[in-house]
Amino acid sequence: MSGNWQPAYLQLGIEELQCRAEEALRHLESCDLCARGCHINRRLGTEGFCRTGPKLRVYSHGPHFGEERPLVGCRGSGTIFFSRCNLKCVFCQNWEISHRGEGCLVGPEELAAMMLALQGAGCHNINLVSPSHVVAQILGALPLAVEQGLKIPIAYNSGGYDSLAALQLLDGIVDIYLPDMKFADSRKAAPWLGVNDYAEVNRAALAEMYRQVGVLQCGPTGIARRGLLIRHLILPDNAAGTDELLRFVAGELSPDVHINLMDQYRPCYRADQYPPLDRRPTRAELCQARQWAKELGMRNLLG
Repeated sequence: MSGNWQPAYLQLGIEELQCRAEEALRHLESCDLCARGCHINRRLGTEGFCRTGPKLRVYSHGPHFGEERPLVGCRGSGTIFFSRCNLKCVFCQNWEISHRGEGCLVGPEELAAMMLALQGAGCHNINLVSPSHVVAQILGALPLAVEQGLKIPIAYNSGGYDSLAALQLLDGIVDIYLPDMKFADSRKAAPWLGVNDYAEVNRAALAEMYRQVGVLQCGPTGIARRGLLIRHLILPDNAAGTDELLRFVAGELSPDVHINLMDQYRPCYRADQYPPLDRRPTRAELCQARQWAKELGMRNLLG
């Protein structure tokens, strides 16, 4: 990539960023900015599933070194952890944040200041964690941050249950997409995620993300600048349908897509009530997942 590279949102210009922010606010009036499509007026209150109104909640922000190497580099990924979520995973490892909603109310000026503070701390990117239900609020803060000098890539780190309406607003703004790819079978996943159409929504979202940013690209020092990086948590008994998910990525997207096959699953929150999620995957199950990826010719496995 060229030496004069700059993030996508700087190429759009401030006027277009402001237009996107205004359009996103209009979407909040009959909200379809996540795949649940509650269609309530979130500008008036917090009655939707996400229980998030005009202002969002932030649990924490700061440099984070637990992400993938292309994100972390030597100075960390600048994570902003948003409270609440548009899923209800029974095995959530951060359920206090996503389900209980712990965190502080934040307006656009404060969110912009967080982005600038992370850049000032030397972080390689702004890593928006669980952003699917707060796209409008993020877009409202971004022009303020850009006017004050924000110039590092934006990473959209979601559970993968994202609406096309939101992703279209983010086209040309997000540099790096970091979606989860949780389950291949919506019917099987429904009691575990709290939605009936996860697989279909997820595949459409990943296809749109890939259309926007393509295969992950890094700068000369190995730091991610643009592209798609999919995360998949390997579950016991192949409960997620890992083999089917990998076939989708290799066949419908590209075998060059970067995918992190994560081996850290452990039963959390209410997982002990939902076998086989009540145990860790075995070494053999973890090895089998990687073997499936290799047989499909996937060339950029992480983890």
